[in-house]
Amino acid sequence: MKYLRKDWSVAFRRADQMKLMNPVPAFPVIAAAVGLAAGGILVAGEAADPVSAAPLPAFPVVIQVDAAKPLGELRPIWRFFGADEPNYATMKNGQKLIAELGELKPQAVYFRAHNLLCTGDGRPALKWGSTNAYSEDARGDPVYDWTILDRIFDTYRARGVRPYAQIGFMPEALSVRPKPYQHHWTPAAKYDEIYTGWAYPPKDYAKWDELVFQWVKHCVERYGRTEVEQWYWEVWNEANIGYWRGTPEEFRKLHDYAIEAVRRALPTARVGGPDCAGHGGQWMRDFLEHCLRGTNHATGRTGTPLDFVSFHAKGAPTYVDGHVRMGIANQLRTIDEGFGMIAAYPELKDKPIIIGESDPEGCAACQGPQLGYRNGTMYSSYTAASFAREQNLADRRGVKFEGALTWAFEFEEQPYFAGFRSLASNGLDKPVLNVFRMFSRMGGRRVAVQSSGEVALDAIMKDGVRSAPDVSALASLDRNRLSILVWHYHDDDVPGPDAAIDLAIGGLLTAQGEAHLTQYRIDEEHSNAFAAWNRLGAPQVPTAGQYATLEKAGRLEPLAAPSLVRVIDGQVKLTFMLPRQAVSLLVLELN
Repeated sequence: MKYLRKDWSVAFRRADQMKLMNPVPAFPVIAAAVGLAAGGILVAGEAADPVSAAPLPAFPVVIQVDAAKPLGELRPIWRFFGADEPNYATMKNGQKLIAELGELKPQAVYFRAHNLLCTGDGRPALKWGSTNAYSEDARGDPVYDWTILDRIFDTYRARGVRPYAQIGFMPEALSVRPKPYQHHWTPAAKYDEIYTGWAYPPKDYAKWDELVFQWVKHCVERYGRTEVEQWYWEVWNEANIGYWRGTPEEFRKLHDYAIEAVRRALPTARVGGPDCAGHGGQWMRDFLEHCLRGTNHATGRTGTPLDFVSFHAKGAPTYVDGHVRMGIANQLRTIDEGFGMIAAYPELKDKPIIIGESDPEGCAACQGPQLGYRNGTMYSSYTAASFAREQNLADRRGVKFEGALTWAFEFEEQPYFAGFRSLASNGLDKPVLNVFRMFSRMGGRRVAVQSSGEVALDAIMKDGVRSAPDVSALASLDRNRLSILVWHYHDDDVPGPDAAIDLAIGGLLTAQGEAHLTQYRIDEEHSNAFAAWNRLGAPQVPTAGQYATLEKAGRLEPLAAPSLVRVIDGQVKLTFMLPRQAVSLLVLELN
C-alpha cells in the first residue's frame, strides 16, 4: 500500500524544506536551527549564539506562570487507553507497550478493548479480536471458557494496568443473526463491513444476563473483590451507530440486563456508560432519562445504576493543498456539548465523566493521506494542546472530569510506521507516547498560566487553529516541584517559524536561591523514533544496532543536561526556542 513507508506530514514538510525551497543550502540551515534547540534553555540575560539562527524569523511569546495562584487539582485525565484488538495486548510488542503504559502511573492506568466476548480462537486481525468466552453445547446449554480473557486481563494486571471492562460484543451462539460472524476487514474496505453477527442483540436475554454474571463472578474469584471494585464496567461501544444492530430500546434492555448482572456478582462494582459515538444528542438524552427515571428492563424497578457517564469525541482532519489539516475544533465542540448535556441533569452533577474515546479522528486501523499526522510530532503537539483545553472545558461547565481515553495502542506484525493511529510501531515508541510520559511527571495542583501566544478557547472551538499558532502552557505545583508543559501547535502540518519563549515564573515559595531545572523535549530531534527511523533510511528490516538506536530515540529525552537556575524575589526567568509542533516539559525543583 502506498502509505506504508513514511508519514505524509513529514514527507511533505521535508520536501518543502530540503528540496523544493532551496535544495543546496537547506541542510546547513536546518542544522543551525537544531543547534539552537539543542542548546536548551537560556537564563534571562544570557545571549544566544549568533550563528544559531532559525531558518525563519522566530516570533516572541511571553508565558507567565504564577505558582502562588492554584486553580484546583490537576486530575490525571490522560491515564486511559484502548484498542479494537484485545489480543494484541498478549503478544510480544503488546506486552511491552502495556508495561510502558503501566509505568506511567502504576495501578491507575486503565485499558478498554472491544471484542472481549466475541467468539473465535483469539487470533487478532484489524478491528477484530476474540476470546471464545461463551459457546453452547448440543443441548443449547452455556459453556464458559475464560482462558483467553484471563490471559488478557492477567497481562494488564501484571504490568500495573487495570481493565476498563467493555461488556461486548455478542457471542455467535447468542446472536439473533449470527451469520456471517467474523469479518475480514482491511483498510481498503468500507468501514461498515465490520458490522457482522457480533453486532446484533441476544436471542435470549436471560443467557446474556448469566454470561455477564459468570464473567464478573469469575473475575472476583480470580483477582479479588477489592481489585475488581477498582475497575470500570460498561456495556458495548457506540450503540448509537452501526456497532449496534438493534433499536435504541433494545440497547437499553441489553444494558439493563448486563448492569444488573454485574451488580449481582459484585454489588459494589463501578458501572456506567454508554460510550456512545460523539455526545450522542437525543440518543444520549434518552439513555440518561432511562437510567435516571425509566423502568429497568431487568429488575422492573425505577432506574439503572450509573456511577460514571461516558461518551466519545473525535477530531476531523482533512487533506488540503498537499498537507494534513487537523480538526481540533470538532473534537473540542463535541466535548463541550457532551459536558453541557450531562451538566443539565442535577442528578449527574457529581458523577465522573470519561470521554471513552478521545482522538484526532475516528478509525485507528484506517490509512490515508488525511491521516498522515500519526507518526510524527503533529500527533504529539495536538495531544498536548487538546488535553489541556479539555480540562478548561470541564472547569467552565462545572463537571467532574475523570478522564479522556486515547484510542491508540499498537498493531502487531505490520510494517514499521505503517500509518495507523498507534502509540508504538513494532516496539518503537512514537512521539505521542512521550506526551503521556510528560503528563505522568505532572501532579499536585494546577496553577495559573497566561500566554501571549495562546489562541482563546472559544476561538479554537469556532475556527480551530488556522491563522496564528497556539503556543501556551499547562502548569502544576506538587510541593517543591513545579512542572510546566509548553506546546507549539497549528492545525496545518506545514513549516512555520519557531516560538521564542520568554517564560516568567513567579510566586515561588523560595524567595532567593537556586532551583534544579530539567527540560524534556519532543521535536524532530528529540524523543522521536520516527524521525530517527527516517534518518536511517526508513529500514523495514532494521539491524540489531539500528533497532537499539531507534528504541532509545523513542524514549522521553531531556533537551540538555539538568542545570541550576537562580531564584530572585521568588521568580525565575527563562528563555528558549520552541519549534513548530514541539512540546516541552520544564521541571523546576526548589531546594
